[in-house]
Amino acid sequence: MLITPAFAQSGGFAEGGLGLMPIILVMIIFYFLLIRPQQKRAKQHKQMIAAVGRGDKIITNGGLTGTIVRAVEDSETVEVEIAKDVKVNVVRAMIADVRDKTEPKADAKK
Repeated sequence: MLITPAFAQSGGFAEGGLGLMPIILVMIIFYFLLIRPQQKRAKQHKQMIAAVGRGDKIITNGGLTGTIVRAVEDSETVEVEIAKDVKVNVVRAMIADVRDKTEPKADAKK
């Protein structure tokens, strides 16, 4: 008998429950380094897509660049001119970036 009965019967939460502490710490680190920044980026992308308008120069997820010709506010797609007289419909969610944001034109009456 090489193991004494005192060592054989120890177990359970003899450590005081510190066995879960590394797992909880890793979950907290994952939240702050991975999950939270991803949610922030998704929120910014959603705001950017909602704000696109006529005349904005965009880049799609497929790598196409073009200028928005027609953008209906509640529509899922926008019409983009990728070359002279070449227009395609692009799903709003596939817009990767807005390069040149055109400013709304001021009224000539003012």
